[in-house]
Amino acid sequence: MFLTLLTPSLPQLRLHPRMGQLRDRHPFRRRRAPPVAGVTAPAARRRPAASTPPRGEGVGAACPAPPVSPPRGSASRPPSPGAARVGPERGGRCGVAALFWPSASPVPQRARGAMERSAAAAVRRLRAAGGGGERDRDRDRRPAAPPRQDDGDGDCAPGKSRDGSRRRPQALSERRAAAVVLLFLLALRGLAHVAHRHLLSRPQRGGHPHFSAHRARGYLDNITAIGPRTVGSPANEVLAVNYLLEQIRAIETESTDAHKISVDVQRPTGSFSIDFLGGFTSYYANITNVVVKLEPRNGAEHAVLSNCHFDSVPNTPGASDDAVSCSVMLEILYTLSKSSEPLQHAVIFLFNGAEENILQASHGFITQHEWAKSIRAFINLEAAGVGGKELVFQTGPENPWLVQAYVCAAKHPFASVVAQEIFQSGIIPADTDFRIYRDFGNVPGIDLAFIENGYIYHTKYDTSDRILTDSIQRAGDNILAVLKYLATSDKLAKSFEYKHGNVVFFDVLGLFVLAYPARVGTIMNCIIAAIAFLYLGKKVFQPKTRVINNLKKFFTAFGLILLSWISTLVTVVIVAVFVSLIGRSLSWYTHFYVSVFLYGTAAAAKLILVHTLAKKFYYKNMNDLNLGDVFFDASLLIWTIALAVITQIGLCSAFICMLWVAFPLLTKLMIHKEFRQKGATIKFLLLYMLGMFVPYLYIMYLSWTIFEMFTPIMGRSGSEIPPDVVLAGFIVAITMILSSYFINFIYLVKSTKLTLITSTAVSVVTLILVCSGIFFPYSSDMANPKPKRVFLQHTSRRFHDLDGNLVKSDSGIWINGFDYNGISHITPHIPEINDTIRTPCEEWAPFCGLPWILPVHFMFRKNWYLPAPEIFPRSPIHFKVLSKELMPWNSVRLSFEVSGPSHMSLYIRPHKGSALSTWSLGDGTPVASIGGDYFVFYSHGLHATPWNFWIELTASEKHSDGIVSLAIAAHYFFGEDQKSPQLYALLERLPNWTFSSGWSCTYDLFVF
Repeated sequence: MFLTLLTPSLPQLRLHPRMGQLRDRHPFRRRRAPPVAGVTAPAARRRPAASTPPRGEGVGAACPAPPVSPPRGSASRPPSPGAARVGPERGGRCGVAALFWPSASPVPQRARGAMERSAAAAVRRLRAAGGGGERDRDRDRRPAAPPRQDDGDGDCAPGKSRDGSRRRPQALSERRAAAVVLLFLLALRGLAHVAHRHLLSRPQRGGHPHFSAHRARGYLDNITAIGPRTVGSPANEVLAVNYLLEQIRAIETESTDAHKISVDVQRPTGSFSIDFLGGFTSYYANITNVVVKLEPRNGAEHAVLSNCHFDSVPNTPGASDDAVSCSVMLEILYTLSKSSEPLQHAVIFLFNGAEENILQASHGFITQHEWAKSIRAFINLEAAGVGGKELVFQTGPENPWLVQAYVCAAKHPFASVVAQEIFQSGIIPADTDFRIYRDFGNVPGIDLAFIENGYIYHTKYDTSDRILTDSIQRAGDNILAVLKYLATSDKLAKSFEYKHGNVVFFDVLGLFVLAYPARVGTIMNCIIAAIAFLYLGKKVFQPKTRVINNLKKFFTAFGLILLSWISTLVTVVIVAVFVSLIGRSLSWYTHFYVSVFLYGTAAAAKLILVHTLAKKFYYKNMNDLNLGDVFFDASLLIWTIALAVITQIGLCSAFICMLWVAFPLLTKLMIHKEFRQKGATIKFLLLYMLGMFVPYLYIMYLSWTIFEMFTPIMGRSGSEIPPDVVLAGFIVAITMILSSYFINFIYLVKSTKLTLITSTAVSVVTLILVCSGIFFPYSSDMANPKPKRVFLQHTSRRFHDLDGNLVKSDSGIWINGFDYNGISHITPHIPEINDTIRTPCEEWAPFCGLPWILPVHFMFRKNWYLPAPEIFPRSPIHFKVLSKELMPWNSVRLSFEVSGPSHMSLYIRPHKGSALSTWSLGDGTPVASIGGDYFVFYSHGLHATPWNFWIELTASEKHSDGIVSLAIAAHYFFGEDQKSPQLYALLERLPNWTFSSGWSCTYDLFVF
């Protein structure tokens, strides 16, 4: 401060903040000390009287006059510098003036020159630090501008009051911020967990007949006691059918006079093509459907369908998929039949017996049964897991009234349009009867599925005791209520009139469902996006003198966020690829939180690192509070753009972006003044978290639903897709979403060192533990098994040439591991199963010359072939050519007859120069699978006549090696031919943490 008193050439010097808090500008002229008696100042140093400002001007205007020193020799001693400190506290205006007021004693010329030189050097340093120079000097000579008024939109810089005086901004403590964010996310995770595990939301009421989960459990236990119910087996075609008919007749005898119950057993034969697993054609013969119609005593013209399937995949009891659904339907039939009030419309219950054969029985019903014509809507009950909640994951298409029916009637709702769009995208390798009713029956419906614990879906662990009674009760309550609503609705009879667009729907923590038409959602999304763009535009273009600077800051922050996301994704994917390459894939399969600690903390650390470096090196001279404001707006812009784009695409999932724009924007507008005036206080943090509560809670709830569906699928997604890369990508995406409105905290805190070190350490330690193999992927814990799936087929293959001669044959046990790890974990237990027996692909044969039961060859390119003796089934396949006819337009028709077991696969490959033009299957148009070969899946019920079909090929010229290769595989899923002694012995040697499904099969290739 003393520099201002000794430098007359700088009348309006602005002090550096480190030298005090004085910010006001005051004109200053050096004033001489009052004359002292007996001392005469040199003439050269006298100043004109006019140049001496009156008391009250200059720096000391607000201070008392300085004390006058007595003359030399006086009895009184002059006051010491310390005694001259009067007035306000040190650093204030009066304290500074009094402290450095020049004494009356003359200063020697040499000392004065040294002081002036030191002062000039200090001034130069201050100017260099502040970026001053001559422009600052010129600016300081101008009269001070009036204080800038805050326009309420952030023009008043953080840490300043409206009059421009500096206040010390409230900085955000790293520990406090990290603790608040962590506790916030953990609390939301806890709420989401409670919502997912809470099955029944409303108590049962007495009075009207209600659904009884205990009676339904009795049905379930009896159906699963039959054992695996494979299509064509006596268990499925006789025992299960007889049990269903027995229970239906018992219900019929106890029904009231208000209803009429009709029963029919259908055994259809048919064929169709389906765009699933790359595309293939299906043929079925004499399969079984049990159909029940409940209608008013005087009949009904229209009906609603409820569908389940009682068959199961081989070697599994199929409790959740789908015996529990059939049990629920039996109990619903009982409950409705006991009611004294007749329904307005009929309810048809379809117990179909061939869903696991890729939707064959539902096709036979909807295309051939006489009752199918009266159906106006349906509810399909499925499973992708064992127990838990049943999720509505498909509706419509374009029938919002069905969603409204579910919203109004369901007692324990659980629905998501996000799940619908994910499922219909095809990224989940599954399909349901919903597709058949929609595509072949043109009937709208609702698709529900149990999704919990998909680790034991389609395994021997899918038993009735693993399904909670509350899970059965909630499913029964929901389906019964929705069926009654539809069966008494006037809209059912005119359902085609209410087909007007899609609907946005999602449940809120299982308490209720929000649903509105997609067109309304589009309008709402556009309005919210427009408001957000207007807000951001106002921030950028006001004041007009700062537009360029604002745009630069804004888009720099926007680019940094995108850069941090991209670099985070690349980094975490590299870690996932490394884990996959060293053979530690699926380490999180049994311990899911390992993936969070490995990939989630790595993603968080990378995000924090990028922004910490930007803050340290790029933004080192910028105000922290202003940076936090800029990055919040940049995140808002990203979500607003996403909202606009997804809405334009037409996805109903855009409502998520709407939540992530509307609530943060509202929060910003509400707490803006608090933030500007006081900085990042505790009150600001609490209000900020409160404003973000809704979007963060919903995304936590939704993400857990998605992870619950997808994580088990990674254990059966094939050998070609690295599951760690997929899951790491999901986790990075969730991390990006959750961090989008917390990135600004990185710029508000003093340091991120502790958080960065902690997250990095957690990720590194977890990576070391994963690399060490401490986390074994699979579990044999009977309370919560998570097995590895292995399929083994004892196969005998025979290859014939154009003349029918056998040119090659072999036999062995063909092994497929259903996940990315292959057999690496099995080899230590069974050394002969190793990579030396990898199956070679016969490139000249369709589907590599292997007996695929479904066209999933593109998912399992790594398989093994362990030599074993040839098998001789008791019911071998019989294949013969009936005729070869020359057709017009240079085409050839080949007719065949095949007889064999209940499951067969047909593979066709036209040779070069020829093409498969038509056939007797499906709608007559051949559908090629991935790779160009043609696949036909065949099955029949208990008894069936030989399968006759023809194919027609066009050939441009004669070929010495034939025009087509055709192979037929026979699969023995039950009975005495299912497992050979060698296959039994190998299955017994597999470790207990595996689920092995084994059967015998034959493969015969012919050339024509």
